[in-house]
Amino acid sequence: MDLNISGKRALVLGGSRGLGAAIAQALAAEGAIVFAAARNIEAMPASSNIYPVRVDLADQASIDELIALVRREGGIDILVNNTGGPKAGPAMGQSSENWQSAFRVMATSIFAITDALLPAMIEKRWGRVLTIGSSGVVQPIANLALSNAVRAAIAGWSKTLAGEVARHGVTVNMILPGRIDTDRVRELDGIKAEKTGSNLAAVQEASRNDIPVGRYGHPEEFGVVAAFLVSAQASYINGATIRVDGGMIRGI
Repeated sequence: MDLNISGKRALVLGGSRGLGAAIAQALAAEGAIVFAAARNIEAMPASSNIYPVRVDLADQASIDELIALVRREGGIDILVNNTGGPKAGPAMGQSSENWQSAFRVMATSIFAITDALLPAMIEKRWGRVLTIGSSGVVQPIANLALSNAVRAAIAGWSKTLAGEVARHGVTVNMILPGRIDTDRVRELDGIKAEKTGSNLAAVQEASRNDIPVGRYGHPEEFGVVAAFLVSAQASYINGATIRVDGGMIRGI
């Protein structure tokens, strides 16, 4: 299927590895011009359609520079909001500084970037905003309190924004990964193994047993779903929260 995004301009945050890199590659494969933004751009895979851009979402000056760069390059049609997850830990005992830092990096940063780049989409009457969340938005994940709480707030923002801009030809959606085989998931599996006194293989096997398809997802499988959600064909999908989790979340 031709997604009709060839020549469209996309900004993918966190585009150097994991889910962000998979999305950037999926969009580039469809002919989109992709600005892949991350702190570490040296490790980005080479592609004729992917242009590395350095950004630190914890630094407002860096965010401002990214916005200015995108505007100088003519703006974008597609924005993929993807941020790294905060440190694992329980809800009890988290400091105010931890909460504020997590919200600033994961939420406030993408709110500001989206708000700055939306007017050009509205003017063209075509745009896509896709935000990467977590299955913890639907079913909170134990020992990931910061992520569960901040991503839930982002889900509320995304749904609200979807109702504000849809009449201007801009759709706003979220996509929720389950256990996709990325560095982040492997890190969390390692933390769980250490905390429970188990070994990594046993933790991963237990996780696979909780997933109806019996395995972790591949980043490429996630990337193609994201590419469809920002495509021309997905113009009637708005305000949605799409799970890509192999059926892991049992809630309706």
